Amino acid sequence: MSNFSDLLGLTITACDLALGEESVNFETKEGRTFVMFHSQDCCEHVSVEDISGDMADVIGSPITMAEESESDENPEGVNPDYQDSFTWTFYRLGTAKGMVTIRWYGSSNGYYSEQVDFVETKP
Repeated sequence: MSNFSDLLGLTITACDLALGEESVNFETKEGRTFVMFHSQDCCEHVSVEDISGDMADVIGSPITMAEESESDENPEGVNPDYQDSFTWTFYRLGTAKGMVTIRWYGSSNGYYSEQVDFVETKP
């Protein structure tokens, strides 16, 4: 398992980020690749719920900020009708050109993980 902060100082050259997806791949100029995902089990769902910012501001410039945070409270304006258990995970990437926040939403019946994993696939 890797830490999201492992992206600090690297330069992302490609990213397949899209709403509703269950994984995000990152390729770097340094030849390293990473994947952000959730291993789905029977009674949970985790996916990219929102993207704030322009990924073009992050691609091609060295990463100066790579932060992860979680919340078990709904963001303002988000009120899903039915939630047994849920987790919001926020990933913030910044460069000298700008910043992107990737918001993941995970829900379950309370017995399964809602966590997002971040793994280096090619060191």
